[in-house]
Amino acid sequence: MARMKAGDMLIVGREASVQFIRPIRFRLIRVLDWITYDGWIWLDGYQLDDRGDAVARRSIFVMKAGLRSAPAPIAVGHPWQKRAPSRRVTV
Repeated sequence: MARMKAGDMLIVGREASVQFIRPIRFRLIRVLDWITYDGWIWLDGYQLDDRGDAVARRSIFVMKAGLRSAPAPIAVGHPWQKRAPSRRVTV
């Protein structure tokens, strides 16, 4: 992967670390500048669900070469939009 920046969406799977048996989607906050082994990095960010909503904040230790870019989530609808008011018929 090229240079990573805040807001990048990643797929973190077994290629990045054996702890990720099932791949997760991850939105990057920052790359931590902690000392690690060559090719490994610490990332701070949010684990995302299928809709792209954050479900947990995590710091993860992964191989940079095993990270993949994730496509942006598809917006299904806007839960904050109000429905049209229903008409009540009074007799």
